[in-house]
Amino acid sequence: MAADLFPPRDIEPELVEAGRLLFARDCRFIAGAAEADACPPETLPEIAFLGRSNVGKSSLVNALTGRRTLARTSNTPGRTRQINFFALGGRLMLVDLPGYGYAEASKSAVKAWTRTVQHYLRARNSLRRVCLLIDSRHGLKEPDRPVMQLCDSAGLSYQVILTKTDKPSLAELAGIAGSVHAELARHSAAHPELHLTSAEKGRGIAALRATLAGFALPPELRADAGAVARPGATR
Repeated sequence: MAADLFPPRDIEPELVEAGRLLFARDCRFIAGAAEADACPPETLPEIAFLGRSNVGKSSLVNALTGRRTLARTSNTPGRTRQINFFALGGRLMLVDLPGYGYAEASKSAVKAWTRTVQHYLRARNSLRRVCLLIDSRHGLKEPDRPVMQLCDSAGLSYQVILTKTDKPSLAELAGIAGSVHAELARHSAAHPELHLTSAEKGRGIAALRATLAGFALPPELRADAGAVARPGATR
């Protein structure tokens, strides 16, 4: 488990088990919001997944929940064009945000959903952490930095998740992780720890579940997941 974090550390077994139990619960699509005012009510703590187009956000959400088709995946960058909300066991809301950077869409459409995402990040009171996904083959790129600066200015806690760690060599991965970790030290809202994941191979999924379970609503306060659905919401 230590190899799934950078810098390496062990995670307590009880936290790993809490994460396993939470993500084994029912997870359902609640709403898709193409505009800020279409977001569902804030009834659960929210974890948002954000990153460049085709970095693997939807694949990671599917891996965490143990479902292959909960979040739609595609080889075409920019296919996620709305904010998708998934309620996990009435205790946590997983939020799949549109990717930034390259997308096969018009400039006006990209600008529109970029404004929606920025509004969500600044104004969503139930948002507890942003998982900023970074492709482990490439590290931080210029399009990532405005997002980091936005989170810094808003005091919004974010944590880098390196994806596709089965692709680079061990030496390449260590170099990228070290470089990203050093840059994060200069950002006030960045969590200093990186998660190393591979949705395809299952690497780091248990460790990330353990971390995210710490933000979930306590079982005794579990919300009715069905109550957060927005009437008439479609995917």
